Amino acid sequence: MRAITYHRYGGPEVLEYGDVPQPVPKPEQVLIEVHAASVNAADYRLMRADPWLARLGNGLFKPKKWPILGSDVAGVVVAVGEKVKRFKVGDAVFGDAFADGRGSFAEYVCVSESMLCAKPTSVSFEEAAAIPLAGITALQGVRDLGKIEQGQSILIQGAGGGVGTFALQIAKALGAHVTAVCGSKSADLAWQFGAERVMNYATEDFTREDRHYDVIIAINGYHPIADYKRCLKPGGRYVMIGGDNRQIFEALLRSRWEFRGSDKSAFALTVNDSSRAQDMQTLHKLLTAGQLKVVIDRTFSLHEAAEAMRYVEQGHVRGKVVLLR
Repeated sequence: MRAITYHRYGGPEVLEYGDVPQPVPKPEQVLIEVHAASVNAADYRLMRADPWLARLGNGLFKPKKWPILGSDVAGVVVAVGEKVKRFKVGDAVFGDAFADGRGSFAEYVCVSESMLCAKPTSVSFEEAAAIPLAGITALQGVRDLGKIEQGQSILIQGAGGGVGTFALQIAKALGAHVTAVCGSKSADLAWQFGAERVMNYATEDFTREDRHYDVIIAINGYHPIADYKRCLKPGGRYVMIGGDNRQIFEALLRSRWEFRGSDKSAFALTVNDSSRAQDMQTLHKLLTAGQLKVVIDRTFSLHEAAEAMRYVEQGHVRGKVVLLR
C-alpha cells in the first residue's frame, strides 16, 4: 500500500510518499480502507519533535515508534479480527488510531474496534475524519478540566480552529455562555455556533478588559499566565491546550507558583487515553443529535501530505485540514 512515512525529525520535507507493507488486523482490530484522514497539530509536533518532550515517546534521535503519522481516520472496513463484534466488512466507520500506533496517513490502517464509531450517512468521510482527536481534546478540555456547568461563562481563545470550533459547540451543548476569540475570517463560524460574544484577537485584547470568566480555554495561548489568572472569576479554571515549549513549561511549572494560595486553578491538557473510547461515543451522540458540526478549511490528496502540513503549520486554519486518498 501507499503511505506517508518519515525517518528523521524535521519540517514537511522529511515526509515521504511510498510503498509499505499493508497491516494485518489483530483479533480486536478492523482493517480500514482509508477514505480521509485529518491533520492535527500533534502530527507536525511529532514530525519536528517539538516540543522536545515528543522525543521521549518516539525516539531521541529519530522516529521509531510511529513511522506513519495520523490519528484521525474515516473509511470502510475491509477485514475484521476474530474478536470483533460491532463491525463487518463494508461498514463505513470513523475513529481514533492513536492507541493502535497511529498510521492513518496511508491507504489502509488497523484500528481497535473500541475506538471506532459508525459513520452517520448524513456526514461525509471528510467531515467524519476531522472529528476524533480535535473533538476528544475539546471535550476533555471543556468538560473534564474546565468542568463547565450550565449558565457559567467561558472564554475560548483560538475558537476558529479545529479544537476551538468543537470546544465552542461542546460548551454550548453544556449550557455555557461563550466568548469566542478568533481571527476575522472565523468570526462568522463563532456566531453560527452560538457564541454570545466574538472578539478579533488582532484588534482586541480580552486581558485588558474588566471582564471575568468561570473558565478560560487557551488553545496555543500566548498571554502570560498571570493575565489568564486575572481574568478568571473566584474559583475559576484556566485550561491550556497545546503551545510551544515555553508555554508548556510555564503551565506545568510556573502555574503552581502563580496560583498558590488562590481558589483559582490552572491545567495543561494531556489527553486522557483511558477515556478515549468513551469520548468517541460521546462525540458520536453529539454528532447524530446535530449538536456538533464540522468545518473543513481545505482538503489535500494523500501524496500532498507535505504541502498540507506546511499549510497547517502556517496557523490560522479555519476548522480542519483533511487528506483524501
